[in-house]
Amino acid sequence: MRRRGGARLRRAGQYAALLAYLVFLAFPFVWLISTAFKPPRELGGLHPGWLPDDPTLANFRQAFDEQPLLRAGLNSFVAAFCAALVAVVLATPMAYVMARRKTVLARAATGWVVVSQAFPFVLVIIPLFLVLRELRLVNSVPGLILVYVVWALPFALWMLVGYVRAVPPELEEAAAVDGARRARTLVSVVAPLLAPGIVATALFAFISAWNEFFFALVLLKTPERQTLPVVLTHFIGAEGAADLGPLAAAAFLATIPSLVIFALIQKRITGGMMAGAVKS
Repeated sequence: MRRRGGARLRRAGQYAALLAYLVFLAFPFVWLISTAFKPPRELGGLHPGWLPDDPTLANFRQAFDEQPLLRAGLNSFVAAFCAALVAVVLATPMAYVMARRKTVLARAATGWVVVSQAFPFVLVIIPLFLVLRELRLVNSVPGLILVYVVWALPFALWMLVGYVRAVPPELEEAAAVDGARRARTLVSVVAPLLAPGIVATALFAFISAWNEFFFALVLLKTPERQTLPVVLTHFIGAEGAADLGPLAAAAFLATIPSLVIFALIQKRITGGMMAGAVKS
């Protein structure tokens, strides 16, 4: 009885900690939504409420009138989608080789992946800028995509190597015994089992590029080429005074694509990676 009681207490404590963590994560988003729908008189009050007393869409109309949100959103989507796609296409075969070929070169590549994640943005921005200037890609969305691919590739490799290692090599050996060639084994056996990992990696690469601010701020100078995170800074005046209503409305709209994409593919991510391995 004591053991059962202790187990129940531990489980209750775990659920309580998880609930507190969820509340901690959800609070900024809930407050953002509330602010986006509040009229100016409520935003300027000394004691703002949790929910708007008189909800309004004026902040959204003002945000679209003041800044080119649709164009900036399209730039962000193109840059994030292309960067995620290219990074996953390049990282998948590289991750397979690194996971299956346990050589000195593979271990060195793994070490490079880990070390590269420790580089601060400020350390690499000047060399990147000089390289892009030589390629005539400064102040262009393709140049920003190239930077995002380079920055996302190590993380994509690190994630996909773990997924490849989780695929039992015995499945490939069994396919070879049945007469399947290497290309057929990779396409018919390995690729379906890696699909959840590929989708998850692409999602993280997309969100990372969608939310990225520093590279876009430095590399994009023309207003029509700027991405959404950079445009959001235009709602803050020269003296640091933020136009809270339109800023909250624009920031809320900027979070919607990531939420929608995650909602659409979350079953793909959480559906067991090895589900297909036990099918007859």
